[in-house]
This record gives sequence, C-alpha cells and structure tokens, in this order.
Amino acid sequence: MPSLKDLRNRIASVKATQKITKAMQMVAAAKLRRAQEAAEAARPYSQRMSAVLANIAQNVSGDDAPKLMAGTGKDDVHLLIVATAERGLCGGFNSQIARLAREHARQLLAQGKTVKIITVGKKGADILRRDFGGQIIDHVDLREVKQIGFTNADQIGRKLIALFNKGEFDVATLFYSQFKSVINQVPTAQQLIPASAGDAGEAVSAGGAIYEYEPDAAAILDDLLPRNISVQIFSALLENVAGEMGAKMSAMDNATRNAGDMINKLSITYNRQRQAQITTELIEIIAGAEAL
Repeated sequence: MPSLKDLRNRIASVKATQKITKAMQMVAAAKLRRAQEAAEAARPYSQRMSAVLANIAQNVSGDDAPKLMAGTGKDDVHLLIVATAERGLCGGFNSQIARLAREHARQLLAQGKTVKIITVGKKGADILRRDFGGQIIDHVDLREVKQIGFTNADQIGRKLIALFNKGEFDVATLFYSQFKSVINQVPTAQQLIPASAGDAGEAVSAGGAIYEYEPDAAAILDDLLPRNISVQIFSALLENVAGEMGAKMSAMDNATRNAGDMINKLSITYNRQRQAQITTELIEIIAGAEAL
C-alpha cells in the first residue's frame, strides 16, 4: 500500500495533468471555430468546381478527353495520399484515417496491384510505416505551417501531376477525415486521378441553354483539372484541421473528466489511510496510558 506521501505526490501530479488537459481543451475549442468556418467556406467552391467539370466533361468524347480524366487505361499501380494530423492527443482521429488507408492498401495488394503511398502529416506516416514502410515514397511535412493555405495544397497537387506524367502510377486516391461535428469525423477516400464526370459531382442543369466553349472543352479541362486536384486537396486539408480540433477538444474533455475522477478516488484512499493511521496512534496512546 502506498504511503501518505506517495498519495499526496500522486494527487498533485494528477491535478497538474488536469490543468494541462483543461488548457488544451480550451485552446482546441478556440481553434475549432475558425477551422470549422474555413472548412465550411471551402465546401461550396469545391462542390461547384466539381459541378463545372462534370458539365464540361459531358461535351468531351473519350478520345479527346485529357489524360488526367481518361487515365492511363490501366489500374496496376495505385498511389494513396494519406492526410492526417501532425500532432496527436486527438483520440482516434489519426488512427481511423490510417485504418481506412491500410484496409484499402491490403485489398489492392491482395488483388496483385502495386501500392505507393504519400503521407501528409507525421502521425499517419508513423502509423503506416509499421506495415507499409517500403511503399511510402514521399512525405509532406506541415509542422512548420501555422495556417493551411492553398499554396500547401497546390504543391501537393503539382507533385501528384508530375508523378502521373512520369508514369509513376495509374490511380491516385486521397484519404482524409470529413468533419461532421465535434464528436463525428468520417474517414473518407476520394479518387483524384483519373477524375471522372461521375466522381466530379452532379452536373448543373443548363436550363436548355447551349454553351459554346472558347477554346474548346478539352482545352478548358486541361487547365481546370490540375486546379481541381489542388482544390480537392485543399478542401480535404481544411476538413482535417477542423476534425483534428474537434477530436482534440473531445479527447481533452474526456481526459479532464477522468483526471477529476482519479483525484476523487485518490483523495478518498488518502483520507481513509490517514484516518486509519490516526486511529492506530490513538489506540496506542490509550493503551500506553492504561498500562501506567
């Protein structure tokens, strides 16, 4: 049984931890509002871009379709872009994204496909390195980035297009977590390359109007498709930031509550042991007085 001094030290230690988790919860709550607003503001643009591509793609035949939409004609080599957080202490947020990517990779390997992985975020890289260290070909470090911007997503998008033009892969799939609420983040897989009209989104009705494209639709797609890849990656990164803050706020709230419960239990144990020690000392004093 621990001594009274050990119990006092442990209670003090848990109280200090509780202060830290409470502070982290408040910081996450403050950042969550801005991150949620940014993610929600990016959704209409991302969805509208997909709708525009879907409309234009209807006017392009298979032979005239850009390579980013037509693909290589094969699906032998798959590139997985796994976007997670740079830091932990956010519950199962990172592990859920990594689990979805891991299951997808194992299914592809079971079918005899070649899998390559690019990780965005330290935690996803650490998790996937255990099972797929040989498949990781690149890592994007965003630890020094204070606020995610379109430039960060555009750099990743350009890297993907460069690899695709070199013939490094046939299909590229992005894994991230879609923000629903503070306690609900949904791991999502989104195919980026080749982009199809069905995956790009629902085409907007033209209301019977006839559009003429200048230059032609294929040339417009050549310009919009690379931009759309960066837009989708940017939207996914913003969703990840909001999901991370929501998961961290929830996790730190639970940690603060657990610390409070542990303090109560330790305090009860301390008081009981102290009372038992006082009772023992009183009995010894009374017994000594009676002996005299």
